[in-house]
Amino acid sequence: MEHRHSHGLDQFCASLEERPGLSILDLAGASQSTVTFVTDYGHRLYSDDFLHQLDACFSDGDFYDNQTNPRKVEMFLKTALTFDDQSFDGALVWDTLQFLSAPLLQIVVERLHRVLRPGSCMLAFFHSEEKIDTIPTYSYRISDHSNIVLVERGRRRPAQFFNNRSLEKLFQDFQSVKFFLTRDHLREVIVQR
Repeated sequence: MEHRHSHGLDQFCASLEERPGLSILDLAGASQSTVTFVTDYGHRLYSDDFLHQLDACFSDGDFYDNQTNPRKVEMFLKTALTFDDQSFDGALVWDTLQFLSAPLLQIVVERLHRVLRPGSCMLAFFHSEEKIDTIPTYSYRISDHSNIVLVERGRRRPAQFFNNRSLEKLFQDFQSVKFFLTRDHLREVIVQR
């Protein structure tokens, strides 16, 4: 278990203070500390273990090759982010997007855009160190407005590495993208719908 300060989380939490009764999506799976943190603000939290969904659909064989198999992608999309349009006022995406191959990544980002309300914020993390083959994956738990607890779930190869320019292109349909580069090679990104 590792504790880390997060400027991106601090910025995301500022959006939670604007008004009560928001709906927040958390793709790290259910965590009591995150549930308590978000509901103490007076908001609703919807938890979904996105990485588990990816593994359930694509881990039989080559994880990234399987993401180009139309049948497997269709099966995944039947269960992933199937919420109504503009259902959420914020999304905690964490590091999940870096494990999606290019075509599927674009579809997932479009779905996130669709399920978020205009003006809402999304927090995502991307490893920025390109010289390593595998990166740790984590379960994320919010301990307070600017600190998270990371529980390692193993290591895996990312689909690709992202720099600021590629992230701006990825989120081009969103209103704004703000970056926080940390000392531990983790790029925190706040994206505003």
